[in-house]
Amino acid sequence: MLKLPTVIGFVGLGQMGEPMAAFIAKGDTPLVCFDREPGRAPKGSTEARDLAQVVDRSDTIFLSLPDGKIVNAVAAEIAAMDNVAGKVVIDMSTIGPDAAKEAAATLTGAGMIFVDAPVSGGRQGALKASITIIWAGPKAQMKRHQHIIDLFCANSFHVGDQPGQGQAVKLLNNFLSATAMAATSEAVLFGMSHGVEMKTILDVVKVSTGNNTAVADKFPNRILTGSYDAGFFAELLNKDVRLYSQFVEDAGTSNLMGTRVAEIWQDVEEKLPPQSDFTRVFEVLEKRSRS
Repeated sequence: MLKLPTVIGFVGLGQMGEPMAAFIAKGDTPLVCFDREPGRAPKGSTEARDLAQVVDRSDTIFLSLPDGKIVNAVAAEIAAMDNVAGKVVIDMSTIGPDAAKEAAATLTGAGMIFVDAPVSGGRQGALKASITIIWAGPKAQMKRHQHIIDLFCANSFHVGDQPGQGQAVKLLNNFLSATAMAATSEAVLFGMSHGVEMKTILDVVKVSTGNNTAVADKFPNRILTGSYDAGFFAELLNKDVRLYSQFVEDAGTSNLMGTRVAEIWQDVEEKLPPQSDFTRVFEVLEKRSRS
């Protein structure tokens, strides 16, 4: 039977990482955190001075980083350190299958265990510990870390043993979310053009066959209220949709919808200021409707 991890490391305290780390810090396993921006380590954790200190003190290291380039740079840095064999790296970033496979090769080459485990649910989900983790790696390691995972996730799924499988499921999920958000924006604008109030449209669709997460959550809670605070940047969703479309092309499966959705989100990113909430796609499409 595998021993439980004795110290957890966490690297990357951004929009998603900071709240996830905060929940881990409330558990019984000591937590050591590092971010390039000092002072972000949550209460109950220890802030490391650098990545090496996290790796040295931990036997499991969670990563929550912006993209595949950064993940692989961190993986190479870790693999070059002394006494890393046997340690576990669980990457919760959204980086695409190829980057996950590259990180896995780097770390397993150093005798480490790599898990491709992206998360879904956005910052709001991370703040409520209601996110989903999509685990592609040894099932025994998932069981070993389940008590940690349960601190910050409401749902955990083992989708396969190979790096890249978690990324595939995460990308298809984000593609569906992006599609629902854009399509719902267009549908709501159509209804409003006929004089029907937004709330009425949402009330009808929510209990009908067109219901989706945009109708159930994003529109009533983020757009109808004017808050636009789902907690996920449009440029990050655009990145995920681009990755999805790229890997669908590589797989040779149908990408008719993917191509068009990718064009829409590229246009949205270009029209919005940096770090705009992705729910502001509604404003972009509304302006297009008036032009």
